[in-house]
Amino acid sequence: MKITIEQIEEAAKRLEGVVVKTPLQFSKRLSAQYNSNIYLKREDMQEVRSYKVRGAYNKMASLSAEEKKRGVVCASAGNHAQGVAYSCSLLKIKGVIFMPLSTPNQKIERVKHFGEHYVTIKLVGNTYDEASTASKAFCKEKRMVFVHPFDDPLTIAGQGTVGKELFEERPFDVLVAPIGGGGFIGGVTSYLKEKNPEITIFGVEPQGAPAMYESLKQNKVVTLPAIETFIDGCAVQTVGKLGFKICKKSVKKVILVPEGKDCTTMIELYQNEGIIAEPAGALAIAALDEIKNEIQGKTIVCVLSGGNNDILRYPEIMERSLVYQGRKHYFLLEFAQKPGQLRNFLDNALGPRDDIVRFEYMKKTNKEKGAALVGIELQDKKDLEPLLQRMEKAEIKFQRLSDKELLYNYLI
Repeated sequence: MKITIEQIEEAAKRLEGVVVKTPLQFSKRLSAQYNSNIYLKREDMQEVRSYKVRGAYNKMASLSAEEKKRGVVCASAGNHAQGVAYSCSLLKIKGVIFMPLSTPNQKIERVKHFGEHYVTIKLVGNTYDEASTASKAFCKEKRMVFVHPFDDPLTIAGQGTVGKELFEERPFDVLVAPIGGGGFIGGVTSYLKEKNPEITIFGVEPQGAPAMYESLKQNKVVTLPAIETFIDGCAVQTVGKLGFKICKKSVKKVILVPEGKDCTTMIELYQNEGIIAEPAGALAIAALDEIKNEIQGKTIVCVLSGGNNDILRYPEIMERSLVYQGRKHYFLLEFAQKPGQLRNFLDNALGPRDDIVRFEYMKKTNKEKGAALVGIELQDKKDLEPLLQRMEKAEIKFQRLSDKELLYNYLI
């Protein structure tokens, strides 16, 4: 099935007065950094702080009177849920929304806010896919209407209105857009490629949830056995069939972004532009390093897809960023249980710019040696090797924890 220009233009008419025509903002910093003209499509400035309302409302406004009376069901990691909740309130439709247990509280509270008394929330499963399975069973049992977040022509057409806005705003050479289930990039690509086949499309996924990347690699829709859910807005185990077909035909490449790199980008956006992006929202910008040689001298649009970030997540975001940059490391140090051991470490191993950010040690009088857990933050990743050399020279026995170990994952 093909998503047509006509479907997207019809969706745009339905969305008039419901969604904001979001700004296409020039980024002076990123343009200088990548020697190109980079614009940010600010979908984080929608009422629900993401593009998801476009697809949800288009689908729900298209329902018959009888379908609206039966009510709707959806599953979402947060942003689609807010779009459905907002649409339920506007259209006065009852809705039941399934969300994973791992959904940030900020997104749950926003769903309650937008849905008012029209919406009921059910927290089920650890991933979007588990919540989706439960929602479909519930929908069938209650004979309600399912509003799919990405694998529905009406949803995709609604999200494709972003492409219509971009095309009408200014000419550009390259689009960089996030991929979750593939609905958004499918809709936007359908419009842009029909209007200008010369536009290059790059998709971006989290490294820990590469569902579209693996599907394209295997030339079929695959289900990942497990995923990392940190970038919750794009963490799906199975992409949509429609999005897969469109990406296979029109997307030049899918780029995988490490979660730590994405966190670094989120922090840079906040510190430089004052933009609060959620993890999925920053993905397109985080991918620019991977295509820097392909975009020089060109005009680029990066879709900043969402701004629903829970402030309680910032300590983890900072942690992941520092680890990715090679500036934060954890060690198990073995100390002889006698005076002067910690002093030896501080005087002879720790560098003048190294900072101890975690230290856990409990003396055990019945043992000659004891282990200490030490977290060290460096000013530069190049300071790691000198630190290791100084510990060796000071005859300090140590084990550097890697991200493959259970204890490390507990710390992060």
